[in-house]
Amino acid sequence: MKAVFMGTPDFAVPSLTKMIDDPKIKIVGVVTQPDRPRGRGNKMTPSPVKRLALDCGLDLFQPESINTPQSYSKVAEWDPEVIVVVAFGQILKPHILELPSLGCINVHASLLPRYRGAAPIHWAVINGETKTGVTTMYMDQGMDTGDIILQEELAIGELETTGELHDRLARLGADVLLRTLHLIKDGQAPRCPQDDSKASYAPLLTREHEVIDWGLSAAQIVNHIRGLNPWPGTFTTWKGKKIKLWRAHVWDNGQNAGRGSVGQVVIAGKEGIIVQTGKGLIAITELQMQNRSRLDAESFLRGNSIEPGEILGGVSPNDGKQG
Repeated sequence: MKAVFMGTPDFAVPSLTKMIDDPKIKIVGVVTQPDRPRGRGNKMTPSPVKRLALDCGLDLFQPESINTPQSYSKVAEWDPEVIVVVAFGQILKPHILELPSLGCINVHASLLPRYRGAAPIHWAVINGETKTGVTTMYMDQGMDTGDIILQEELAIGELETTGELHDRLARLGADVLLRTLHLIKDGQAPRCPQDDSKASYAPLLTREHEVIDWGLSAAQIVNHIRGLNPWPGTFTTWKGKKIKLWRAHVWDNGQNAGRGSVGQVVIAGKEGIIVQTGKGLIAITELQMQNRSRLDAESFLRGNSIEPGEILGGVSPNDGKQG
């Protein structure tokens, strides 16, 4: 089977690796995003997929747009039977979708039709889901609306972060992709239309999503913190200084009466920084002062004397669109 692979970030690397290692699949070309400036020095940096493709001597193409006539001609020269798309970062127009004889196949990190869109892992965690999974599908012109081929479910740990879940889903997605490609090659791939009435969406994260709203419940805030760990991270303020919050757990779920005002520190010590929320108490256990290193709460408090009674941040506007 002749295949073109389109992908960009770390999530796509296990899938490309599996395809490279499979003797039944011949990768005739790899398409990834152009190098972008990253890091403090804004140094031009290749994508993880580019690095793997170069290491393996694969033919590489980095268009600003995959949908130009020049890009179409390049992909058509490879004459792929199938195009595999994993977190590529560009939308494919019909003339590309219709190019391979066996179709364009996508690996999506949710159990479609739930969490269509750009950030399915983040939003599953933010919304406190207990399970998610991966879906392979035939791509069409919609946003993650194509017919489902295979799905596999994965439990989400109670305090698992988006970064931890991302890595497990990337590995699972690679396995499901390989099974999918074998089924397609053998002419045995199922094709199940999605039920649009059950669809939900996972939009891009914005700056507003990074701000902790202490008016939410303790459970919602914990899910928010782990849902944005490691990127882009959540933050609050203390004495005008920005503090990123990386790990926390529910200290009290609100069954008892509140012990302070919303956002107020009620305990600061070995147990963590315990803060009153709109419902219940949260224990912050890992945090980071602006331009400093990440620290556990006990270490953080040695250099920053946050005292009971102090207020963290303020209640930021919540648009109610958390999933």
